[in-house]
Amino acid sequence: MTPFAYARAGDLAEAVALGAEPGTRFVAGGTNLVDLMKYFVEAPPRVVDINALSLRAIEDLDGGGLRLGGLATNADTAHDPRVQARYPVLASAILAGASAQLRNAATNGGNLNQRTRCYYFYAIDTPCNKRAPGSGCGAIGGFNRIHAIQGASEHCIATHPSDMCVALLALDATVRVTGPGGERVIAIDDYHRLPGDEPWRDTTLQPGEIVTAIDLPAEGYAAHHSYLKMRDRQSYAFALVSVAAVMRVEDGVIREGRIAMGGMAHKPWRVAQADALLAGKPVDDDFADVADALMTGARGYGANDFKLELAPATIRRACRQAAGGTPQIQSDKRIV
Repeated sequence: MTPFAYARAGDLAEAVALGAEPGTRFVAGGTNLVDLMKYFVEAPPRVVDINALSLRAIEDLDGGGLRLGGLATNADTAHDPRVQARYPVLASAILAGASAQLRNAATNGGNLNQRTRCYYFYAIDTPCNKRAPGSGCGAIGGFNRIHAIQGASEHCIATHPSDMCVALLALDATVRVTGPGGERVIAIDDYHRLPGDEPWRDTTLQPGEIVTAIDLPAEGYAAHHSYLKMRDRQSYAFALVSVAAVMRVEDGVIREGRIAMGGMAHKPWRVAQADALLAGKPVDDDFADVADALMTGARGYGANDFKLELAPATIRRACRQAAGGTPQIQSDKRIV
């Protein structure tokens, strides 16, 4: 590991001031950053520990929503009774990710900002435009089993690894950040970005900004939801394809719904046309047109061509689970 300076911020103002120095990285749970530093993928000159900040609360909002502290752990969030009762798709997505030990340390802000698990990003002797701009993309033409089939560019085909963020996108969450320019609120769909010609930028977060909270709207779709994650093994593996499906159902008809996907693109993937197709469907629909809308423009890169068949099948199954009120239960470790 490359030597670095260490500072511990006592409050948010101090953290923002310390973080304004170029190259500084914030650390809380450290479940991603420390690994990257060990692999020499990241070598920040200074790390600012923000664990002393008062950002761990989970609080009710006026109007019925819920605010998740940026430093609340993934475990505390997933097991919060209000999250389980009102936003079960979020609890399910978090519990589908990582291991119990990692969820006990990982924070909500860190989950938003975790970096890709692309093999070439971690292997510093291979080309990677995300790690070393201008060096090329080893995954294009290389082994790309886990890589994107939507939204990729000629510079990068890596995927976003979070499960939590897929559920947050389906729920239309917003992210609150504070930095040198003050506080701002970012819609979750605008927080992560596609690679384009700047694949090293994963998010729209500005230098020195800290995630202080994630706000959930009042509607949590508790009765009709599912988070279905397809992976190489049913424990501690990133998604090949995942689907968060949420719906409001009345009298056997879907009145509204939203579908978000993981393992598809450089960011959690959602298509407005697919959401619109859900409205007015009977709950026993086969959802083929919804899957087609989400797959529009998809392309494989060789080793990940199987996703072109896996993804639409997963979309249709998740939609049937959500519509029928029979969500995938992560602790069952079964695909039903």
